[in-house]
Amino acid sequence: MLEQYVKKILTSRVYDVAVETPLQQARQLSERLGNQILLKREDLQPVFSFKIRGAYNKLTQLSEAERAKGVVTASAGNHAQGLALAAKVLGVKATIVMPKTTPEIKVEGVRSRGGKVVLHGDSFPEALAFSLKLVEEKGYVYVHPYDDPDTIAGQGTVAMEILRQHPGRLDAIFVPVGGGGLIAGIAAYVKYLRPEIKVIGVEPDDSNCLQAAMAAGERVVLSQVGLFADGVAVAQIGKHTFDICKDYVDEVITVSTDEICAAIKDIYDDTRSITEPAGALGVAGIKKYVERYGVSGQTLVAIDSGANVNFDRLRHVAERAELGEGREAIIAVTIPEKPGSFKAFCKAIGKRQITEFNYRYHTDREAHIFVGVQTHPENDPRAALLSSLTEQGFPVLDLTHNELAKLHIRHMVGGHAPRVSDEVVFRFEFPERPGALFNFLNKLGGQWNISMFHYRNHGAADGRVMAGLVVPEEERHLIPAALAEIGYPYWDETDNPAYKLFLG
Repeated sequence: MLEQYVKKILTSRVYDVAVETPLQQARQLSERLGNQILLKREDLQPVFSFKIRGAYNKLTQLSEAERAKGVVTASAGNHAQGLALAAKVLGVKATIVMPKTTPEIKVEGVRSRGGKVVLHGDSFPEALAFSLKLVEEKGYVYVHPYDDPDTIAGQGTVAMEILRQHPGRLDAIFVPVGGGGLIAGIAAYVKYLRPEIKVIGVEPDDSNCLQAAMAAGERVVLSQVGLFADGVAVAQIGKHTFDICKDYVDEVITVSTDEICAAIKDIYDDTRSITEPAGALGVAGIKKYVERYGVSGQTLVAIDSGANVNFDRLRHVAERAELGEGREAIIAVTIPEKPGSFKAFCKAIGKRQITEFNYRYHTDREAHIFVGVQTHPENDPRAALLSSLTEQGFPVLDLTHNELAKLHIRHMVGGHAPRVSDEVVFRFEFPERPGALFNFLNKLGGQWNISMFHYRNHGAADGRVMAGLVVPEEERHLIPAALAEIGYPYWDETDNPAYKLFLG
């Protein structure tokens, strides 16, 4: 099987439109991690992503009759732009079905390259189903974003370039994984020629379809998929891609949103370029791998796979990068309600920079303050701050990994509501598009009184809501069914310590 793919890769026609991208050393990151870190700069392709390779190679393999029918695909964005450009160069009509949640920069990227855009559904599977319907109705030829041998071969040219650009020692290649087209192409080529090189997949921890499939020994469908790294938001690994991955991928690492944001900043610091969340997965994976196994002196390559990021998403990235890098701690501290307490607390913090400070009167005896403090993963870790405050007699609660605290509490001027009883609190996520909030309120309202509500969109892919509902004890059993009907992911936060301290 590998030999067939290698032949396909070697004969792929990608360079009519794609360029050979540099393999660039990330100097600062290399020094910090004690390993040579190289970035394969696929963000420098004409469509700012590696996807142009597979799309163009697939189109060149079509017959004249197939090209005349026109092509269609479903894509969250990068494949769409690649196909639109490839079709334009070859004079083929291209229709692209994209989820309504796709970043605007990717939608415009397709339109500007001559592709016809159809926005349908909230996720890739819904867009996919509609594109297959168009194949039946209009007779278009379907060009799969990843699950096709010709597409896989086109993406495999990335590995061909890496091995040519770096013929010496190479320990591991870290590859972002969505549907698996890129990692399958890289694994096929690398394992045939240099089997000693590890091929490691990296996925978001809320979109880990390859990891789940490897664990199960077969392809599985994720019940829900995180949208932050929209370029890899795929619920099921491809069939052709998994045939390769199950035997030739050495390991799959998952990373959090905060870790992805920190990796975007790392790449920016070394290259002055801004990658999309999916594009930074490789670097985030390397950092986790080095930390987990304690490796040093190795040569590690990260595929910087794309740079199609909505500008307003950067607010979210900047906010979370410091947390992901361990350079900020979010804490709740209880102090006495008396003059001089704030001063005493600031003194206890020492020379550390306070990044955020929120206070709400609680009782005559004590006050709860919500504080952001600058830390450093090596020189001044979060653990040192927490133990220092505890030793000085300040009750402290670490909220650094508390999603409710980071998404909502820190942005609210709230307080306790002693007259509200039977309050339950839920956190929700829904696709950020016009009408989504109204739809949510429409379905939620009427059954129980809403005692608290906070909605915030801050550059993320989805809308975030926190809601307090007054639900008598005898009706609590009705809640799961009511929320299931709304259909959005939700978390019960009634027992969350951040809620109890500041709002409960």
